[in-house]
Amino acid sequence: MESIPQKNPLIKNLWLGIGCKSGISTELLLAAVEQVCRNYELRLAAIAGIATIDIKAREIGLVEFCRSRDLPLITFTAQILSQVAVPHGDMAIAKIVGTPSVAEAAAILAASQKNLAVKLIVPKQIIRLPEQPGVVTIAVAQTLLTNN
Repeated sequence: MESIPQKNPLIKNLWLGIGCKSGISTELLLAAVEQVCRNYELRLAAIAGIATIDIKAREIGLVEFCRSRDLPLITFTAQILSQVAVPHGDMAIAKIVGTPSVAEAAAILAASQKNLAVKLIVPKQIIRLPEQPGVVTIAVAQTLLTNN
């Protein structure tokens, strides 16, 4: 398998898994996404969509972020997320939301809906900004091109 070249402007092959506190602002989400993309040399234009846990489906900041960028928001139940093997599960999170991973598991599941060949290219990144209240966790999974 080889990775789809991310430089191609027409390819949207990145799925962002998002975990966040209630009341997260669109501004914090945008700053966090831009920071992760900058730090890992990823193009914002390559983002295919956003994925999270179903209890965040109506989170205003998250919904507005997706709407303003015309990105789909896919959600999964805690039960489904908890079945995904991830490198950085957290049992403290599991006690709160019912799964040890939201961001990594959601990114992997969302990317795998379009292509079974998926790689977690950014493990969960926990981002806080001094000028914004709240915290956001982001992970990125990439769909891969298979050579047949």
